[in-house]
Amino acid sequence: MNKAGRKFRDAIFIVTEEQSCPVYNVGEEIKVEQFCLSLPSFKPGCLYLSQEIARIISSRDAFGGFQTMGGQKSRFTCGGCDGLISFEFKKERDFATLQMKLLNETEERRRRQHLDQFFGILRNLDIFEPLDDDALSDLTLLLELRTIPLGKMIIRKGDPGSSLYIVLQGQVAVIADDGKRIAEMGEGKIFGEMSLLSGEPASNSVHTLSVTQVAMLSAKNFKHVLKKYPVLQLFLFKLLVDRAQSKSLRSGQITSGMTGELAEISAVDLFQLINSSRKTGTVILVLDQGKAAVYFQEGEIVHARFRDARDKQAVYALLDTTNGHFSYTKGIPKELTSRPPIGSFMGMVMDGIQKIDEQRE
Repeated sequence: MNKAGRKFRDAIFIVTEEQSCPVYNVGEEIKVEQFCLSLPSFKPGCLYLSQEIARIISSRDAFGGFQTMGGQKSRFTCGGCDGLISFEFKKERDFATLQMKLLNETEERRRRQHLDQFFGILRNLDIFEPLDDDALSDLTLLLELRTIPLGKMIIRKGDPGSSLYIVLQGQVAVIADDGKRIAEMGEGKIFGEMSLLSGEPASNSVHTLSVTQVAMLSAKNFKHVLKKYPVLQLFLFKLLVDRAQSKSLRSGQITSGMTGELAEISAVDLFQLINSSRKTGTVILVLDQGKAAVYFQEGEIVHARFRDARDKQAVYALLDTTNGHFSYTKGIPKELTSRPPIGSFMGMVMDGIQKIDEQRE
């Protein structure tokens, strides 16, 4: 039995303009071949666009060819949702000129060189560790490369997040309102992802410290990559929490459940932060030499233990600690709530620092 239906023509289109389209970017190709619609990597199919493409390739005017001769149309638009894209006919299948074939081969070589050059850097990044090599190769081809001169601003504080940046060569600095450098980042470091994840404006500006080459993943592509690989969402959510906690510590705030590294905030600064905030809580430290616990009642230390040392001796030993992991939780054991402080906090810290200096001498 014969089935009646429209006849579809094979063709390739390219997106030339884009205004708030939630899916597609300028330069991406849409291919129709043997009744199938092929879309860019990581991109879902848009029913509005699919419907428009089907209408175009089955129309009488289009069937004879998409050239502009004879009034036939070669430029089209899709505005079925809140966004709008314009796309143009690029070529029909098996109708490419020798020049077009050579251009396609040149583009393919460029993409392969692009992949070979940066795949190794991305493979070593923690964020992409969950991806297999094929998935990472697809993602690499979505990146846009940019070389930025010395002293240029890449991200301005207060601007909405537009891209995730990966430093391939060079160095950048995160700059505070007073002009001080909060952090410096070199090859393999990632920035810009926090605004994309949280939807909040950039909290700090980022400037180049040298001529810097970055790979950029647009906000739109970033969103589609996360949808395809949910495991990346878990990694980035943890990164978001860690950075938010680091920001809180730098601003002098500490909350229950906060964790961090002593390389970012020393034990002395951490204890002083809890003391000045008059917090009642427990600090657990996991160090190479063993586990330690310090208990605060309204900012004063009422008990501490570290290996065989207790109270003041334990605190003195911990003040010289610069490597390890800490966690802070609200509250202390009930049996410690009636204990008096083991000594004046500031006096204890000064005595401990003096002992450390004497030992180093």
